[in-house]
Amino acid sequence: MTDGAAIDPPLGLLAELTHRCPLSCPYCSNPENLDRRSSELDTLTWKRVFAEAAALGVMQVHLSGGEPTARPDIVEITAHCRDVGLYTNLITSGINVAGAKLNALADAGLDHVQISFQGDISDQADHVSGMQGSHARKLELAAQVTGLGLPLTVNAVIHRGNADRVREMVQFAVDLGARRIEIAHVQYYGWALRNRDALMPTAEQVRTSAAAVDQSRTDFAGQIVIDAVVPDYYARRPKPCVGGWGRRSLNVTPAGKVLPCHAAETIPHLTFPNVRDQSLSDIWHDSDAFNAYRGTDWMAEPCQSCDRRDVDFGGCRCQALAMTGDAAATDPACQLSPFHARMIELAETAVAEVEASPLDTRYDYRRFL
Repeated sequence: MTDGAAIDPPLGLLAELTHRCPLSCPYCSNPENLDRRSSELDTLTWKRVFAEAAALGVMQVHLSGGEPTARPDIVEITAHCRDVGLYTNLITSGINVAGAKLNALADAGLDHVQISFQGDISDQADHVSGMQGSHARKLELAAQVTGLGLPLTVNAVIHRGNADRVREMVQFAVDLGARRIEIAHVQYYGWALRNRDALMPTAEQVRTSAAAVDQSRTDFAGQIVIDAVVPDYYARRPKPCVGGWGRRSLNVTPAGKVLPCHAAETIPHLTFPNVRDQSLSDIWHDSDAFNAYRGTDWMAEPCQSCDRRDVDFGGCRCQALAMTGDAAATDPACQLSPFHARMIELAETAVAEVEASPLDTRYDYRRFL
């Protein structure tokens, strides 16, 4: 998309139904200031949002959180999404979902389940999640998901503590009957940024994990789809954040704010509209926040003259702001950014600090502040 062109409809909606969650993962990308239950949208408002999303052109909705099944209306919400023609993907911690609740969700028309796993070894996974016995409960849910014939994705969040076990994680997902696995290195927003030193893998771990992904794609060809996200701090080129700002997707927070990406509220000069006050269509097409970094005219050099400007769209605006003080700057993950060396230095410093103290003592677990 270029400036002045028609705005295409979004394909996906991330619906953060609640920030409540039984787990306390230190890499959580939710903001540090979590929305309280008292501020959450009610059932009727969410139903209106999903109807507007379908009318806008959204094809799939990701029911997320926190833990989306903490809401007592999750089955009603799922059925409504089916009724308005939306494909539903439940992104779950896997806690308190197995049994009658999952059966009810399946009967309501749930299309897909994505379970986050903190590792393939139970005690290590439980330590990261902050909940004893969480891994076993995830396994129980995964078995029920595949038993019902629902497609299963394993979300394997990779960090310093498990980056040496990528191939084992792929085997683990295959054994669970998953159709897809995301090898997702931690992206440093929200609580993950707060825990960056403890979570940052070494450069050697990143190289080894990338090689393990490549080998696994050969070894498990035809058995599972493997997606992989490399940590920005070791990248040479930036990722197109959510496919480009305001191009393919939008987020709705538990309190109803509509964001172009998960971390957009870290950009202080933008004001994000709320579905309580405006329609989703008006927000998508006309809001200043969504139009702020659409297209390419807003870009400065070296992005403006780069032949990848319509590929990566300058990378992540939130990361650019955090690292350079300017949300319109080139993402420092790009080797052409004058701040690229600083990003590498931050990774090296984080690794050195972790080496000096036990890894498992350094987590600041996610919690309501």
